Amino acid sequence: MPDRVLYRLAGIAGLIGGGLTVLAALRRAGLVPENAATHALAPPASALLLLTLTAFYLAQRRAAGRVGLVGFVLNHLGLSGLFAIEFLTHAVLQYQDAAGREAILTGPGRPYFLVVALTFLAGVLVFGFASWRAGVLPRGALALYVAGLGAAALRTSVPEAVYLGGLLVGSAGVLWLSATLVRQPALQADPALDRA
Repeated sequence: MPDRVLYRLAGIAGLIGGGLTVLAALRRAGLVPENAATHALAPPASALLLLTLTAFYLAQRRAAGRVGLVGFVLNHLGLSGLFAIEFLTHAVLQYQDAAGREAILTGPGRPYFLVVALTFLAGVLVFGFASWRAGVLPRGALALYVAGLGAAALRTSVPEAVYLGGLLVGSAGVLWLSATLVRQPALQADPALDRA
């Protein structure tokens, strides 16, 4: 399969994942009904975005250099951790009583959640910086990505409105970047990429 097809598929995954993230944020804000189906949207969004993030990195890997690689690894690890948290939250914790949830979230789970949030925040910031410097991906989309997901990474330290606003702004950045992959799958940024 040519690389351009894989980039398009990664872009489509990003459009779906970004859309699901918007729906999850709207559910959390009370604008979309809360039920089993809407709770099930968050884990697949994170999983799809892992593929898309990889394509964002590969499209600019030479121009982004070592800093880009470090940012990608941190961002990927953080997003993988968020997938685990979303799965736990929506497939397990929602069926626990309030006391059980609170015991997990403030007890043994708290350091894990903190490490995931800080790893994701560092990844978003470093990857965003390297991507901006590389100049391959649209800078406006990168600004939305970094500002929005940076705020969302601080979920437990900021008001709910800041977290949800961050999710929406970050999702707008993801959607824009993903649309770029769909429209220009090779981005002609790296001579090693398939230019077919």
